[in-house]
Parts: sequence; C-alpha cells; structure tokens
Amino acid sequence: MKGKEETTTLTEKELKLIELIREIKFGEIKIIIQDSTPIRIEEVRKSIKL
Repeated sequence: MKGKEETTTLTEKELKLIELIREIKFGEIKIIIQDSTPIRIEEVRKSIKL
C-alpha cells in the first residue's frame, strides 16, 4: 500500500460520534453498532467505588 492514498468519507453518525467522544473529558462509553454504523452511545453517569 506504499504510495497509495486512500480516503474514507465519514457518515453523519460517525462524525457525531467523534464530536461526542471529544466532548467527554474522562470516563467510559459504550458504543452500540448496527450494520457497521454507530447508532447509540451509552455513557456511564455514576460509578460508586466501595
């Protein structure tokens, strides 16, 4: 693949996913994918360490 440049166009949902990831300062997220497309993100809101 040396010498070949390949570009990939991101979908609107993929761009939104990247924006949301950049907004999160720290933590964990769960990404739900269907047919190779991200459809939902679940962000852990509360975690209690005992």
